[in-house]
Amino acid sequence: MAQDVPIIDMSAPEAAAAAAVRAAAAGSGFFYVTQHGVPDHLVAEAFAQQRALFALPLEAKMALLQDANNRGYTPFREETLDPAHQKHGDTKEGFYFGREVAPDSPEASKPLHGPNQWPDPALLPDYRRVTWQYYEALNALGMRLLRLLALSLDLPAEHFTPMFTAPLVTLRPLHYAAEVSDPGAGVFGAGAHTDYGMLTILATDDVPGLQIWLPDSSAGAGAGGGGNWHDVAPVPGSFIINLGDMLERWTNGLYRSTLHRVINTTGRERYSIAFFFEPNFDTRVEVLPACTGPNNPPRYPPTTSGEHLLAKYAQTHAGYNVADKEAEHTAPTAMH
Repeated sequence: MAQDVPIIDMSAPEAAAAAAVRAAAAGSGFFYVTQHGVPDHLVAEAFAQQRALFALPLEAKMALLQDANNRGYTPFREETLDPAHQKHGDTKEGFYFGREVAPDSPEASKPLHGPNQWPDPALLPDYRRVTWQYYEALNALGMRLLRLLALSLDLPAEHFTPMFTAPLVTLRPLHYAAEVSDPGAGVFGAGAHTDYGMLTILATDDVPGLQIWLPDSSAGAGAGGGGNWHDVAPVPGSFIINLGDMLERWTNGLYRSTLHRVINTTGRERYSIAFFFEPNFDTRVEVLPACTGPNNPPRYPPTTSGEHLLAKYAQTHAGYNVADKEAEHTAPTAMH
């Protein structure tokens, strides 16, 4: 596991940490970070609040159902990450929280921008405060990781910073049911998928379940070739970092967006908190010149961060239609 998913000490000199990020990003596309600056007590408090959130009555959660801005509650089995192999949707429920955008803000005219749906403070008085503290701490960690990614690509440390002035940052608490997975029957905690965006910062409890697909050295990438599922075990005090499709696109395939899934083998509930760190909605995503050459032309056409993410959401969320979402954002007053 240590070789496939290395542990990177973020207190190391920046050049050494960036070199370690390059090796991991071009390898498994997954790594752990330690000495990351996020206090242990804040992580523990955030998990306590998410457990309380998911323990609310179903009617209280359904009152916060996911809206057109991708904020709110997603019920069990609503998301199907691997439709070709799943009998039904993932055996998990979740919430989406994003950067706060006021309904009357000019930004609110864009898809995926708007106010969050917070639980009733009478039910969870500390939820918003603790969750937002955690959000801000992870955002700061994301900005540090951007520096390492830039340096790892031999770019200036601040190369990506201007693209994250109004980022599409999403905090997603997840609760996996105690239902044991049965891959042969198409039952998964989370079906096999790659993440959509730039990078993901993941915190998990002590219940295992996360697996990544790594091809044999003699086979090509992807589950269609020879390879195996490898466990990514919880490491106390660390975050798990993985790269998404957008960064793979940006680097012309140099950095890997790796297939992963969640399998329940223990019959225990599992909690995790994913933090998806994506560029501003209008950011142009075009293969970096440093990742091309005479014998390595660009493999991906240019797009934007927002276009890329909208298309990905439409593939996996029940009833999530890109055209419908864009129509709902023709004016700020159409947000809710």
